[in-house]
Amino acid sequence: MTTVFAVANQKGGVGKTTSSVNLAASLAATRKRVLLVDIDPQGNATTGSGVDKFDTDYTIYDVLCDEVPTEQAIVQTPEDSGFDLITANGDLTAAEVQLLEMKSREFRLRNALARIRDNYDYILIDCPPSLNMLTVNALTAADSVIVPIQCEYYALEGLTALMNTIEKIRTVLNPKLHIGGLLRTMYDPRNSLSNDVSNQLISHFGDKVYRTIIPRNVRLAEAPSHGAPVITYDPKSRGAVSYLALAGEILRREQALKNPPAAAS
Repeated sequence: MTTVFAVANQKGGVGKTTSSVNLAASLAATRKRVLLVDIDPQGNATTGSGVDKFDTDYTIYDVLCDEVPTEQAIVQTPEDSGFDLITANGDLTAAEVQLLEMKSREFRLRNALARIRDNYDYILIDCPPSLNMLTVNALTAADSVIVPIQCEYYALEGLTALMNTIEKIRTVLNPKLHIGGLLRTMYDPRNSLSNDVSNQLISHFGDKVYRTIIPRNVRLAEAPSHGAPVITYDPKSRGAVSYLALAGEILRREQALKNPPAAAS
């Protein structure tokens, strides 16, 4: 059964795109069939996956606004990355206005993914850093939300707004939507504020906080400029090891949900 993750946080610079690309590659490395959908007009997930965002026949804009069949917009990333991709570029900026005038505007992405959903084990949606109609489409299409969060004060402030949005989407548009997990990114254990915020997250959200922590890592920061996930750019780096660990944690959580322990007699 396919799981659709929206990787979302309306605060920019928290590691959404880095997490989307590297989690997609890490899940693919475990022999899972993975599709990454870029719905951020910046198109950073596209270029970070090694694909020229201006050199594809169709992008997610064409799927959402021109009703191009979803399968025609899917491209393959370089072979060593191992996952499929639906690209995005600046054209997607116009979709925000166009979607407002369309019927079933909140469901455009969900309906588009329904065509190809069964072809994949995991679909990841890299969201823009705002709570706009594109993000609403992603949350309506998703089963679960991964929330990358940098352990700093302002990140906690923005998290409240995101949680309220998720609750509204669940109530009005997508009752199955839930928080898959909060992912601590760019973590520096030498920073006392990072540790304090991390402890607050665990206190408030408990096991919704992934045990895996993504550290600050130079190789992880360098990888996008080479158009590659970190597990292909430098598979032995701390960043690569961390995202592979995250993929393993997600797989174990999914398995536990599908096969809950038997109740004691």
